[in-house]
Amino acid sequence: MSHSSESHGAGRSWVIPANEYRRERWRNQLGWTREILRLDAQAQPVDGDSWDWRLSIAEIERDAAFSAFPGIDRELVLLSGNGLRLRFDDGKVHELHPPHDKLRFAGERGVLGELIDGTTHDFNLMWRRERVQAQLWHRPLVGPMVIFAEPGQTWAVHLIAGQARFADTSALPPLAAGDTAVLAADDGRLRAVLEGGGAVLLIRVDRVGG
Repeated sequence: MSHSSESHGAGRSWVIPANEYRRERWRNQLGWTREILRLDAQAQPVDGDSWDWRLSIAEIERDAAFSAFPGIDRELVLLSGNGLRLRFDDGKVHELHPPHDKLRFAGERGVLGELIDGTTHDFNLMWRRERVQAQLWHRPLVGPMVIFAEPGQTWAVHLIAGQARFADTSALPPLAAGDTAVLAADDGRLRAVLEGGGAVLLIRVDRVGG
């Protein structure tokens, strides 16, 4: 399905409902993921492997090696489940525990995901390090939250739990748990106001070199 992109102020914004995420196999065929979006550095949707950043939710139902992504950095956040152990080829081991532990690592690193106690769902941010830089924060949503996107910058808001709405001029639909909003600034500064209750993941993506 296509997502209408609302233009307002100095950018484009749209909401992707959770039921529109696209379920697909991992690159190495060892698991399933629900892809939220794949965008280029200008926050335009793209097909295939030409993306500069990508959001998805991995469904890990058994111990499995992760796909290799050369040139990509990634950050993994435990969304649900009792924990995930990441066993890297270089001998390092890192555990993600509830509620929302996260880890940032290079996509070249070989890693085995081991379930600590049952299936997990894990939020997956990936970005092509030569093209963009990305930051991720986990925040409670209590009342209004103001997000400023500077020129050439894009924010994504993933509502982990609760409900939220945009109290600004964007005319965006409200967010239910699991939905994602994209706020892309073009030449000017974009201001968005999110209000509600729950918890969000905030992702900021900046083009390398402005």
